[in-house]
Amino acid sequence: MRHAVLVDPYAGARDYGAAFRARGVPTVAVLSTREPLATFRAAWFPEDFDQVLAFDGDLEGLVERLRPLRPLCALAGNESGVELAETLTERLAPEVGNTAGGTAARRDKWHMAQALRRAGVPVIRQLCSKDPDEVADWLGRAGLGGSRLVLKPPKSGGTDGVHVVDAGQDWRPVFEHLMTTVNRFEAANEAVLVQEFVAGTEYVVDTYSVAGRHGLAEVCRYAKGSLDRRGARRLGVYLRTDFVPPDHPQVPALFDYTRRVLDALGIRNGAAHAEVMLTANGPLLVEVAARLAGTPLQYCARLATGDCQIDRAVRHLLDGSFTAGYALRQHVAVACLAAPRAGVLRNAEVLDPVHELPTARRVHLPFRTGDEVPATADLFTQLGWVVLASPGLAALDEDYRRVRAMEHQLAIA
Repeated sequence: MRHAVLVDPYAGARDYGAAFRARGVPTVAVLSTREPLATFRAAWFPEDFDQVLAFDGDLEGLVERLRPLRPLCALAGNESGVELAETLTERLAPEVGNTAGGTAARRDKWHMAQALRRAGVPVIRQLCSKDPDEVADWLGRAGLGGSRLVLKPPKSGGTDGVHVVDAGQDWRPVFEHLMTTVNRFEAANEAVLVQEFVAGTEYVVDTYSVAGRHGLAEVCRYAKGSLDRRGARRLGVYLRTDFVPPDHPQVPALFDYTRRVLDALGIRNGAAHAEVMLTANGPLLVEVAARLAGTPLQYCARLATGDCQIDRAVRHLLDGSFTAGYALRQHVAVACLAAPRAGVLRNAEVLDPVHELPTARRVHLPFRTGDEVPATADLFTQLGWVVLASPGLAALDEDYRRVRAMEHQLAIA
């Protein structure tokens, strides 16, 4: 019997297990590390899979263990699994893989930007370097000296390590901090990506591709905040994510641009999660991941559209089907909760009424009174989230305001 191989299926990617099992397909979870990553340890559910293997660095040994299972695929469940998943796909299921030899451009944001530039796709001006003097020289030549900038690791995920430095501020302390930081995937940052800051509205464009044909799974609009860190402001504090109807006037331009991005990066099969800034001069890529959208967006997509990237993957791999677009069945939004400072949470119970909100569909509140909580800086340090859904947008917006009012009452000391 053929198996589905899932690399690092943490958090929401655990749903791959149930989706394949419902079609009678056994699954193998492959961890890209010897032990579960600390970042995802609480979101690792080995019981959801028929087998679990851990990659110890012996690629040939892993391939030979998997080969008798006749893998249908090797799908990345999280950013940490993209490179190993692509390598296994090339070896074991190349017919459902992406363009061979292009993994670096699908994982590393600097290689990504270079691939887009070579293909003539508009891209944010940027440089990746481990040398601050090289960065200073480039900023001068690019006319960006003293301008607002974004600094981040080239291989981070979940907005880990993303900073904005305002015009006139010194970017070097942030650069030096990132160069001495180990990221959420337990790898040292070997360089820093320095980008021109671009203003606009940020959208998620989630796709599923089959043999080079790109289907639009959903479009979402982000609202983000920021908190001060080391003289720079963090861009990774999510406030709200809304699913956008397919007839929204911005969707055609966003999807056309994203298709060009996918083609330039050689993404031919499977899920992709693109973050695109819609600027006054058109769309520009923030980054794209060659994997599904993370928690809780697969659940939200099913609520909003009746479909999701996981379901499309199962239909593609088992039925050979392709789905071109989506329909919005109801309004769905995710309200993300943030802590402005680290400390002890004194009154988590003020959030208890969120469970009774008329539009609340799923609530994730991992912290209780007395728990130490981190200052929210990215997706990994949120206080929790609430999924809201309603046929009417007014009801959803009202409950969102109630969530924010509860959050405002939280005491952290």
